[in-house]
Amino acid sequence: MSDTGSGNKMWGGRFSSGPDAIMEAINASIDFDAKLYAQDIAGSKAHAQMLASQEIISASDAEAILHGLDTILSEIEAGSFKFSAGLEDIHMNIEARLGELIGPAAGRLHTARSRNDQVALDFKLWVKSAAQEAATLLEKLMQVFLNKAEKHAGDVMPGFTHLQTAQPVTFGHHCLAYVEMFARDRSRFIDAIERMDECPLGAAALAGTGFAIDRDMTANELGFREPTRNSLDSVSDRDFALEFLAATAICATHLSRLAEEIVIWSTPQFNFVVLSDKFSTGSSIMPQKRNPDAAELVRAKTGRINGALLALLTVMKGLPLTYSKDMQEDKEPVFDAAQNIELAILAMTGMVADMKVNTGEMAKAADAGFSIATDLADWLVRETGIPFREAHHITGRAVALAEQKNCGLEELSLEDLKSVSDRIDTSVFDVLSVEKSVASRTSFGGTAPKNVAEQVKYWRKRLKQ
Repeated sequence: MSDTGSGNKMWGGRFSSGPDAIMEAINASIDFDAKLYAQDIAGSKAHAQMLASQEIISASDAEAILHGLDTILSEIEAGSFKFSAGLEDIHMNIEARLGELIGPAAGRLHTARSRNDQVALDFKLWVKSAAQEAATLLEKLMQVFLNKAEKHAGDVMPGFTHLQTAQPVTFGHHCLAYVEMFARDRSRFIDAIERMDECPLGAAALAGTGFAIDRDMTANELGFREPTRNSLDSVSDRDFALEFLAATAICATHLSRLAEEIVIWSTPQFNFVVLSDKFSTGSSIMPQKRNPDAAELVRAKTGRINGALLALLTVMKGLPLTYSKDMQEDKEPVFDAAQNIELAILAMTGMVADMKVNTGEMAKAADAGFSIATDLADWLVRETGIPFREAHHITGRAVALAEQKNCGLEELSLEDLKSVSDRIDTSVFDVLSVEKSVASRTSFGGTAPKNVAEQVKYWRKRLKQ
């Protein structure tokens, strides 16, 4: 690239003077897109090899370019590379250094490409990697929950609706609920990778190129399934980033729900779990305090991750085809969300793996609040043939009587129960306990301990596949 007078080296002879300092500051992206250095160098190496293969540049120039790019990669990784805001972005910083290293041959690298397809490539490669990392971390979190589910397949706890005691479930079954959630999150990241597995390199500025390039070669070299099929869409598409952020936001929401449960469960009022010292903090004034700060911070991360999705949706919502400088704002929210979702998953994996489950406290809570009331109603329907609504009404009267006597349903005498319905006999006591309640929930997807054991086996097999 030539430099005319005091004009800007990147923009060429069209401009007679350089940008104002404020323009330079708002235009530069090197402070954050330096993160893309490995992807940029990989893309440039693939492009140079393809240009040489197609005899668009000489083999000797390609060899010099490849050697220079390897040198730059080593410099960046060693921390000796000097980034310049005056060179705007990662692409021009690398190209300028390549010129210093190998001379005029560096100028041939940009043949048949533009920064528009170059940045689309770099960013897509980075997002693919981030999505794969999230999927890998989620699998480890699922394994931790499977271990807990297997260990506590038969340990009862209250199941809640409206945060009120509803029906007894097993803690293992509760753990498997999160396995299902995080499996969906993992599949969303994997599905997103499938959709973004098209290489935009070769679309050039927006219209393709007149050079006889081989886009299949570069796509294959860079690990993509195939090249993109429309040059306009190639440089203007950021769906891959939006989809990654959407998957990240949903995953963060699941992590936040789990974090909220851990915060509640670890209170003295519940005392269902005790977090390890590694994931708790104390108070500067109250020595008895044990704060679930890690869970609270995971819960808070959801706000900034959701904000990242909204930010990029807002940036993209009004852009005409194809590339606009607005799209420079696409990377920071994605980088931030990726870093924070990884941190949140890792923190939650450690918390769940280390936390102690107070099964006795859970069982005591499961036995309170008349959680087996539905079992009495179901028994009336099964054994006496009355409609469920009538059985519901009878059970309500039994609950009222137990409240009056300050006891549980299972503690009512047969005479007490017969006072609310003469259809009740001694066999009703076969269902009136939390253990018998959960054991009876054998429908597919139910909380019965044998179901939990079967689902643990299913998920272990599926994850191996």
